[in-house]
Amino acid sequence: MKFAFPKEGNRMAHKINTDDCINCGACESECPESAISEIDGKMTIDEAKCVDCGACADVCPSDAIHPA
Repeated sequence: MKFAFPKEGNRMAHKINTDDCINCGACESECPESAISEIDGKMTIDEAKCVDCGACADVCPSDAIHPA
């Protein structure tokens, strides 16, 4: 699957709603920029690395990831 990365000025990092997140890790393995990791038992997106491709949201089984 190819991703269309937004232009630098148009990026808006995705956010994980931790109340809905089930910590399955599907998003972490799908992220092409390695912007997602588990910190203190919760999945977190590094806004500086996120390129707003939406790959994480597409694979999230609990629909916990949304554009910021």
